[in-house]
Amino acid sequence: MARLKEQYKKDIRPGLQKTLGFNNLMQVPEIKKITLNMGVGEVLQDKKAIEKAQSDMENLSGQKALITRAKKSVASFKIREGMPIGVKVTLRKDRMYEFLDRLINIALPRVRDFRGLNQRSFDGNGNYSIGVKEQIIFPEIDYDNIDKIRGLDISITTTATNDDDALALLKAFNFPIKEKSLQEENEEPVKAEPAAEPEETLDEPVKAEPAAEPEETLDEPEEPVEETKNKEEK
Repeated sequence: MARLKEQYKKDIRPGLQKTLGFNNLMQVPEIKKITLNMGVGEVLQDKKAIEKAQSDMENLSGQKALITRAKKSVASFKIREGMPIGVKVTLRKDRMYEFLDRLINIALPRVRDFRGLNQRSFDGNGNYSIGVKEQIIFPEIDYDNIDKIRGLDISITTTATNDDDALALLKAFNFPIKEKSLQEENEEPVKAEPAAEPEETLDEPVKAEPAAEPEETLDEPEEPVEETKNKEEK
């Protein structure tokens, strides 16, 4: 029996029953399966890339990997329907617990500048996902025998009905999930407020005043220059 499986049955499950307040031991959440996905984007340039990725996946999981194929054609990426685009493995029972043991205690501590996993990676239904950038963190992968660095996605499916119970389950396995910071706890999604309607004004509309007429002058008009000269001669 896998070490973590035995630990779950003897210690973790009874402890979670008390912590989470379940009356029945069968209500306690458990890990149902672990799914590994590795995309192979360079398959268009290297037809053997899918075989190399399949070999890496089988080495780190201990189980035969299935080739995933495109469900539909994507012209912009030159992908045709049915074309191999990655490899996939689904782990259950003992192999699942053995992989989880290696992931927690060997692989994740080998990640450069590792500071723990984020709580926000839960999906709202009690399942957790991790993105690994390099397959070489797993001890089964020999760096000298790989063709290139590849990442993979790890999805942990549990029987928990909510994220809080799933978090308690993973932490009981010593899964390195960080505590939420005060900022994250206080953060709430910002709701978009409707645009404010223009305020009604009670002022009467300003009436356009008529243009001012030219002011009348009281000065008498000046006499022509010629008439003034005639008067002086007389």
